[in-house]
Amino acid sequence: MKGVSSSLRAAFSSCVQQVRNYDYHHYLCLLELPPNMRKAAFALRALNVETARAMDVASDPRIGLMRLLWWQETIDKIYSNKLVEHPTAQALSSVISENRITKGWLKRSVEARINDARRGVTDIPETLEELEKYAEDTVSTMLYMTLQAGGIRSTAADHAASHVGKASGLLLLLRSIPYHASRNRHFSYIPTDVAAKHGLLAKDGGRSEVHVDSREDLCDAVFEMASVANAHLQKARALAGTVPAEARPVLLPAVPAQVLLDSLSRVQFDVFDPRLERGVLGIPPLWYQLKLKWSSWRGEY
Repeated sequence: MKGVSSSLRAAFSSCVQQVRNYDYHHYLCLLELPPNMRKAAFALRALNVETARAMDVASDPRIGLMRLLWWQETIDKIYSNKLVEHPTAQALSSVISENRITKGWLKRSVEARINDARRGVTDIPETLEELEKYAEDTVSTMLYMTLQAGGIRSTAADHAASHVGKASGLLLLLRSIPYHASRNRHFSYIPTDVAAKHGLLAKDGGRSEVHVDSREDLCDAVFEMASVANAHLQKARALAGTVPAEARPVLLPAVPAQVLLDSLSRVQFDVFDPRLERGVLGIPPLWYQLKLKWSSWRGEY
């Protein structure tokens, strides 16, 4: 980063460390990007870490929501060329000015988190399509902006990014179910239509809630959602022949998505199986890195 001020270097270093600490499987994906895309990708992923963790690190949900609203305002300030004293904001400001990142995508990613945070503890999405939209708004947008930062304009790459983001987002929501259940968010990422189909839906005071009386029923619901994620991965890979070679490294998050899908399959889609917490997404770290390197070397995703 020659010619970059020491404060900006520190800001980018902070972004890299944040992604490494809290989004390790994607951190390794970003290391496979060409240098001209890496800086933007780390700044964008660091924002994603900030917004994804806002509700989890707050002692009160209202504080978490205030943090998300702060990011919403901060994006407006960045595009108005106002200085914001925050490492991730400083890195984002630099990336936006250099690459003309579309403001709408950044806003959409934060607004999706805000809408999710405003849901009540027992408010659950009505349909699986709602969760797919949430996955696209929070995950696919990161890929769109990384492609944009690399100067890649390809409809095929955008379509593939949409599918990879939806698959990745859905699978990570499934993986987060035990964590949210431990924090009294119950099973808020199993939508009503899926829960009803598998006997998980119950009425409590006129409100629908997901209750798990049978682990087998939960596994069946997870399998259905994971199958939708798998279909998105297949669609993304079906586009590979038309995706420009320079765009394929951006789509490497398809690899951790596949790893998580395979890990879920090995435990019969039981999201509470402790084996899912071992290593990286349920497999040894070295094996994960080899899978990622192999796909990167072959120009696959």
